[in-house]
Amino acid sequence: MRAVVTGGAGFLGSHLCDYLLTVGWEVLALDNLITGDEGNLGHLRGNAKFRFERKDVTEAIRVEGEVGYVFHLASPASPPDYLKFPLETLKVGSIATMNTLELAQAKGAKFLLASTSECYGDPDVSPQSESYWGRVNPDGPRSVYDEAKRFAEAITMAYHRHHGVDTHIVRIFNTYGPRMRLNDGRALPNFVFQALSGQPITVYGDGKQTRSFCYVSDLIEGIYKLSESDEHFPTNIGNPSELSIYEFAERIRSYFPNALPIVHEPLPEDDPKQRRPDITKAKRLLGWEPKVSLEEGLKYTLDYFKEKFAQGSVAR
Repeated sequence: MRAVVTGGAGFLGSHLCDYLLTVGWEVLALDNLITGDEGNLGHLRGNAKFRFERKDVTEAIRVEGEVGYVFHLASPASPPDYLKFPLETLKVGSIATMNTLELAQAKGAKFLLASTSECYGDPDVSPQSESYWGRVNPDGPRSVYDEAKRFAEAITMAYHRHHGVDTHIVRIFNTYGPRMRLNDGRALPNFVFQALSGQPITVYGDGKQTRSFCYVSDLIEGIYKLSESDEHFPTNIGNPSELSIYEFAERIRSYFPNALPIVHEPLPEDDPKQRRPDITKAKRLLGWEPKVSLEEGLKYTLDYFKEKFAQGSVAR
């Protein structure tokens, strides 16, 4: 079996490539590297079952030979990235999703879309289940990502219903682990970068907004199980253990004896107040739930960040 992974040089994409190779797939990773890093795939050089191609998937995709699965993970994912690349984010959610669905249809391949909990917007229910339609500002600055993903879900379901493509949609909640970019704008790498570089840890607003954090190996296992299932509608994959951003900042700060105090800055527009997945569906259909505790996952991740910081490898 051969899989195409778009966004294959990204944080999640590179881990998915690893997993697919481990279970016996051949993998072609595509990435234009505007937020991905080819270094995330450096350990796969020389692997006969793996190939990387620098490619913008908003342009026509031509792949020679058989393809059994298309995993569409390409997209800027952190707020600073999609605010920096708003048009690219909209194009990869729309044009690139159509291109990858066309590839899957032409090859008779299965298809998985990496969607996001951002489809729920700033929710007025918690935890968020797949039956909740969301509360999204379609005109706000974050809409370039939120609405791109909501459109991507719609066109994925249209290809399933109209063309019979075997599609799957994962709604990914906050995920962390090695290969995240230091200081990429998301809470964990930001807090760690600030602590390592001797800056105050920045919390936006009063810090009472909540998030849940899933370790990357748990997420990838969930994605793979969903890809092998018969479920076509969106499925949440994330860790339902919830804590406030302020609590999380204090947790990170406790790992750094010389860390400066926490400071507060204004809350960004449309920043969600709550984000917690209801994973009842994933448990029932996939037999999946997260295994890695926050304490264990943070140890692996902080060791990685400390090494990258020592090497001078910080975000572009």
